[in-house]
Amino acid sequence: MKVLALDHGRARTGVAVSDPTGILARPLPAIPRVDSPAGRAALDAVIASEAPERIVVGDPRHLSGERGAQSREAAAFAQRLRRRVGVPVEMVDERLTTVEAARRAREAGARGDPDSLAACVLLEAYLARNR
Repeated sequence: MKVLALDHGRARTGVAVSDPTGILARPLPAIPRVDSPAGRAALDAVIASEAPERIVVGDPRHLSGERGAQSREAAAFAQRLRRRVGVPVEMVDERLTTVEAARRAREAGARGDPDSLAACVLLEAYLARNR
């Protein structure tokens, strides 16, 4: 199953997609201001181009598991997305994905997009849990 992962942010939203078998994940370019009309159009273009069977949106909860303002914003984004797309949209705990993405980038000496690297880490964890 091909899955698209989104690491929602006010300024930039990281994007990653799996291969059709749901085994490998790769980052795509982040989308600036995804809640703006131009950002929505860019996201719609990615969804049309990649044709995912499911979309996962990172849920940035506090380490304690409690929901904060960013978590509520991501949930509202996911709800708006559900109304626009014809595939299931699921919220997935993303605690520490940004930290893990930064660690991987440092170790590899990579200079990739940190938002999309975080989306890739989120997607890898989701795919591993759902095999």
